[in-house]
Amino acid sequence: MKIGLDTSVVLRLLVGQPADHVAIARQRLEQAHADGDQVIVIDTVIAEAYHALVQHYRMEKPEARALLHRMVTSGTILPEPAELVTALEPSLGAGVVDRLILHRHRSLQASTITFDRALGAAGAIRLASDASA
Repeated sequence: MKIGLDTSVVLRLLVGQPADHVAIARQRLEQAHADGDQVIVIDTVIAEAYHALVQHYRMEKPEARALLHRMVTSGTILPEPAELVTALEPSLGAGVVDRLILHRHRSLQASTITFDRALGAAGAIRLASDASA
């Protein structure tokens, strides 16, 4: 069986608060692993957690990205799609959420079209005009 984590669980595991929720979440993950279940986190949850870490918890973007990257490369929690790991690697240009979009489309064998220069530089097809942002 697969068990998907919600953003609320991911955040509690990453920030360690509130302690009672963290203990419950860890116990459930341990049980899942003991039962042979896969624990997954999807790109939408990663995007939401990234924004919460930066906006609500006032974490610097590189720190939030690195924390999420460690989670999805730990072997304990599997990223879905697997390609989302590369969206969390250090990179100049397109931001984390834009790269998550790009990698989600790629996992679906779809091209991403955009007006955004940074996302275009990251591999999307840029619909360019002189007035594009």
